[in-house]
Amino acid sequence: MARTRHIRTALWTSIASLLLLVSIQQSAFAIEFPTSVSMVLPDTPVETLLVVTPDQPVVNLYASLDTKVSIFSSEFAGVAIMSRKIEAARKPMGARRVAKEIALSDFGWSEKQYKCLNSLWTKESHWNYQARNPRSGAHGIAQALPATKMESVGTDWRTNPVTQIRWGLEYINSRYGSPCAAFSKWKRSRYY
Repeated sequence: MARTRHIRTALWTSIASLLLLVSIQQSAFAIEFPTSVSMVLPDTPVETLLVVTPDQPVVNLYASLDTKVSIFSSEFAGVAIMSRKIEAARKPMGARRVAKEIALSDFGWSEKQYKCLNSLWTKESHWNYQARNPRSGAHGIAQALPATKMESVGTDWRTNPVTQIRWGLEYINSRYGSPCAAFSKWKRSRYY
């Protein structure tokens, strides 16, 4: 069952990537395809037809794949983009890029604040989403303690570095106000 679900997810992610290219690429005749292209899933009874609107969150896509017949290409594109972001963040350089993007766009922090964040999380985990402190039990890129705190952002915190980054940035924002303030605290006490 789980293997089938993974294969289905991989297949739909590939299709979403192709649909994204089709939706933004001009044809040979200079005609643009709309981004609201819908797709009908095979082997689904007509009476369960449900058209998904583009403003529906991508998160709901996986949960409802078994019941929907028609899904917009923009949802698949969103899933494909997020999947690439997660895969990139599994490596330290990719995690740094994702964190910088989120810190700048969602929190409005400056380049100076990102440098503090980079120093802080390099010292804490070397940007390794699988990092675990054997003494304290702190886990992940931001070294959450207890690690289950990250469930406030997503239950996939063990395997999703983007969830860890989002949680860490929200924690820094709510507790210290900025990465530089959090790093100053870390320099004084070796934790934040």
